[in-house]
Amino acid sequence: MQDEIIASVLNGQDTLALMPTGGGKSICFQVPALVKEGICVVISPLIALMQDQVANLKNKGIKAAALHSGMSKREIDICLDNVVYGDIKLLYVSPERIQTRLFRDRVQKMNVNLIAVDEAHCISQWGYDFRPPYLKIADLRELHPKVPVLALTATATPDVVDDIQEKLSFKKRHVLQKSFVRSNLAYLAFYEENKRGRLLNICKKQRGSGVVYVRNRKKTAEIADFLNRHGIKANHYHAGLSSEQRTQRQNEWMKNAVQVVVATNAFGMGIDKPDVRFVVHLDLPEDLESYFQEAGRGGRDEKKAFAVLLYDEGDKLDLKEKVTRKFPDRDTVVRCYRSLLNHLQLAAGSGQHATFPVDLPAISKTFGISLLDLFHSMKLLEGEGYLSFNEAFYSPSTVHVCVNKQMLYDFQLRNASLAPTVELLLRSHAGLFDGPVKISEQELAKRSGSSFQKIKKQLEQLHEMEMIVYQPARNTPLVTFTQPAQYDRDLRLSKEYYDLRKEVAFTKMEAMLAYLKPDVCRQRKLLNYFGEKSGGDCGQCDVCLSAKASSGSEKEIKAYILEKLKQTPMRPDEIANSMLTYDREKVLKCLTWLVDEERIKYLPDRKLTAASSNRDENKV
Repeated sequence: MQDEIIASVLNGQDTLALMPTGGGKSICFQVPALVKEGICVVISPLIALMQDQVANLKNKGIKAAALHSGMSKREIDICLDNVVYGDIKLLYVSPERIQTRLFRDRVQKMNVNLIAVDEAHCISQWGYDFRPPYLKIADLRELHPKVPVLALTATATPDVVDDIQEKLSFKKRHVLQKSFVRSNLAYLAFYEENKRGRLLNICKKQRGSGVVYVRNRKKTAEIADFLNRHGIKANHYHAGLSSEQRTQRQNEWMKNAVQVVVATNAFGMGIDKPDVRFVVHLDLPEDLESYFQEAGRGGRDEKKAFAVLLYDEGDKLDLKEKVTRKFPDRDTVVRCYRSLLNHLQLAAGSGQHATFPVDLPAISKTFGISLLDLFHSMKLLEGEGYLSFNEAFYSPSTVHVCVNKQMLYDFQLRNASLAPTVELLLRSHAGLFDGPVKISEQELAKRSGSSFQKIKKQLEQLHEMEMIVYQPARNTPLVTFTQPAQYDRDLRLSKEYYDLRKEVAFTKMEAMLAYLKPDVCRQRKLLNYFGEKSGGDCGQCDVCLSAKASSGSEKEIKAYILEKLKQTPMRPDEIANSMLTYDREKVLKCLTWLVDEERIKYLPDRKLTAASSNRDENKV
């Protein structure tokens, strides 16, 4: 469908494109950006994804830049100059940046050929990840009224589809939707009290690459350790790891050095590994949108893959409590906001458009506030438009030479102590005069035979002397104040917004819980949720397979069990888990019968084996 979307954009039509995870959304605005004269402005809330896409485009020789809340005012100014007066083809912008006067003044000078809105569901209050800065995108259209808009998202219900087009001021309704059907992906959901045992069986049976999603960071390490102890190579991954650790673990998985990544939902966005054979959720996602996106990372090579959701009664209670805790009362939100301002030493009336790194655990400890209340208060304040909260942000070290070549040469002649470092930078990195370039202080130190501390100090000196703009690496949440800091009495939390978000959250939670019921084909449930009429049952989810298996004869099941136990001894639960196409209760009933009839027997380690290989199997 990419061809149809690209043609629509090139014809100047406002277009909403719905494409499942892995559908190749980025190329739908990158190709028009290259075909047409001028620049494409891409609005995206995901800083890490923006950075990755810019790096990938530059590697292909395509000039691109990113503008986000993690940059200093000087970096932003330089970047905008490069866009206005240079030959940049794609400018990635975080939504809170488009509200600033600086950006609005510069964007009027740009020859914009397309406005692309990634993760467009964020514009809708009926969506699962509503972000108020997205509502300002329509204002951008007023500055370039003839420029078409391409909105892209992987998941949107019918209400959200309508809302996106209205909020982006589409001249004419126009939706291009790729079917959400993934014929190679089997959706399975099982009530399971022994999740770890079931997970181990899945990993051993599937053998290929897999992703295991869990709720919190501590659990990622616990499950990865469990798998490693049982012979499955696994890494854990979450936003709290250093950038080097995350990159290393991601690369090891991409290159199949490890089979499984156990991760929070911080893992997977923008990662394109086609041969993922299974995605397992050990905890319930908050909504079907999240589940569909995460499960959809399996089987992008169009070969058979499995999305397995394991749950128990405790998970249902945990999900209800988690959704409830997302909505602290007004007094708690005000207290958290005041603690944030005190932590940053920010006075009321100041700070608009300023960005600050924040240490949430330190605030929690200093002011005696629950970390969860603090986190959810930040999200509510973001929803009310007071601030923008990037909870997991990593920015590598960058250097930009901000003087011309002659001035830099003259500086080297006058500053013998710093000249070798300048020369080292120029030899090691291209494009330093064009804009910020990622550097590694460790690598520079290694090349120069110096120490990390010395290189860092010299870079800081060059920055202070205004020869370069040096931005050291950061790995911390960021808060950008989209409004001036407020007095407590002026902090407005609208009942309408609060009640609506709570209603949306609980409606989505109920849909997630309803998905667990084994009453209708799993794929049909997902398609109906996203407003797509299904052509019938998928025939491969656990509900469909169970319906098929319920009609299977006990003779067939017994023969299958005997054949399995001839090959290798197995525990009863292992046998049941390996027979997903059969009704579990019927399998356990047949096991009991075979034991009673002495066709199979228990070994000392409680595994079952075939009692005799020369019995007439037709007698079963």
